[in-house]
Amino acid sequence: MPQLTNPILPGFNPDPSILRVGEDYYIATSTFEWFPGVQIHHSKDLANWTLLTRPLTRQSQLDMRGDPDSCGVWAPCLSHDGEKFWLVYTDVKRKDGSFKDAHNYIVWADNIEGPWSDPIYMNSSGFDPSLFHDDDGRKWFVNMLWDHRRRPLLFAGIALQEFDPKAGKLVGPIKNIYQGTDLKLVEGPHLYKRKGKDGTPWYYLLTAEGGTAYEHACTFARSRTIDGQYETHPDKHILTSKDAPLAPLQRAGHGDLVETPDGKTFLVHLTGRPTTQERRCVLGRETAIQEAYWGDDDWIHVKHGPVPSLHVEVPGTRDDAPYWAEQRYGFDKGLPIDFQWLRTPETERIFSLESNKLRLFGRESPGSWFEQALVARRQQHFSYDAETLVDFTPTDERTMAGLTAYYSRYNFFYLAVTAHSDGKRELLIMSSEMSWPDGHLSFPAAPVSIPQTGKIRLALSIRGRALQFFYGLEGGELTPIGPVLDASLLSDECGGHQAHGSFTGAFVGVAAHDLNGTASPADFDYFVYRPVRHESDRYEV
Repeated sequence: MPQLTNPILPGFNPDPSILRVGEDYYIATSTFEWFPGVQIHHSKDLANWTLLTRPLTRQSQLDMRGDPDSCGVWAPCLSHDGEKFWLVYTDVKRKDGSFKDAHNYIVWADNIEGPWSDPIYMNSSGFDPSLFHDDDGRKWFVNMLWDHRRRPLLFAGIALQEFDPKAGKLVGPIKNIYQGTDLKLVEGPHLYKRKGKDGTPWYYLLTAEGGTAYEHACTFARSRTIDGQYETHPDKHILTSKDAPLAPLQRAGHGDLVETPDGKTFLVHLTGRPTTQERRCVLGRETAIQEAYWGDDDWIHVKHGPVPSLHVEVPGTRDDAPYWAEQRYGFDKGLPIDFQWLRTPETERIFSLESNKLRLFGRESPGSWFEQALVARRQQHFSYDAETLVDFTPTDERTMAGLTAYYSRYNFFYLAVTAHSDGKRELLIMSSEMSWPDGHLSFPAAPVSIPQTGKIRLALSIRGRALQFFYGLEGGELTPIGPVLDASLLSDECGGHQAHGSFTGAFVGVAAHDLNGTASPADFDYFVYRPVRHESDRYEV
């Protein structure tokens, strides 16, 4: 088989749930506070993946206004029962402190591209829900259990309950079927059923443990009955980088299994690629793939595991040309699929597409958890250039619009067209580089005066951890503005709550803010994202 270099979904694409229907493979990944919710990629060969759809598109399905950073949509599970697609997901409203407010839902569709149904509420006892379709027609719902008492565990185990699709609710008793290993923090459950060598079926349970930072792992267990008792794999963890700190793929865990038409088994899993001495993953948690096989003992094993392989053989040959191609986005055919925005389903309040331009309506402040006009795409390369052209007339220092490299309310860089209190236009760099709860705004360079009218070119370049902003007049040359900034701060490890509490990845895009509440419009003509190969980048796809 041809060999590829991991990851298969570079940039912020964590918690993969994989599915094959006929010759088509689909992976669903978490989107957290970014709207629309859930990314679904498609492939024919496990090597070449295309972003196909985001199914949670309307307010009845998802409204994340008020959800803190790294809350929102966690760990979706995508499945198919032979007739329709099912998608299970969590909307997390609170994650900090002793309690979690995590609401679990199910939607379904006849076609992967929708339309998807309104959701059915399942429960709020934990997160990372999954739906298993047994071969007798019954459906089973699993999720991790949260115990605020820590009696004895905060991550208390994996709950199992039957789902009745006709009644549209969970029915019957709830059972805690697995409490994990001594690594603790058991989550991310997926159930499977497979006949053993003697023809008798096993139920298998794949979970994640160790938290989603550098102790992460995939743990495997099995039972003859769906409700247990589950015995843990002899190796405990079929995949982990926790004991291999120099491996290129770190934070490996939270996986899912798929079988090819010819019977080969693959494990997809989240991973991170730290590229700085401080171990910062600026691309967030990504999706990688490993080949696996079933032993004579009816246990699964990862080929060359448990440490994940950077290079893996898969059925297809990957075409890397699309990954390295410059993306020049126009807005004449709608908002390109690569872009998302934060939290709100009421898109008409934050942007519109008019006269082949993207118009943003300035709303709340940078980092608002409710309604801010920020439209951005993932950073998927360690080095890249970005550029836009903005037409904006600020009235004072509380109105601003421009180009941003963004992780969360605590970690972003923002080159904005704004005005002084006298109404004179200027360019201002704003930087938020501190972790919660001490995050504060700084201004790393003096403001630069610009003409009162006319469009302004705004650009940035990132080379590894070095970020430089640029500006220019329409049709003019770009000029550097401000010092070189540390782009590695746009990472999980620095994102407000560090790697165990920050779950997304760096974005780059355009924004508009109006702290006067007058919804000042800003028009953007285009957006360019240009990947760059650079000597400082390790383990680039």
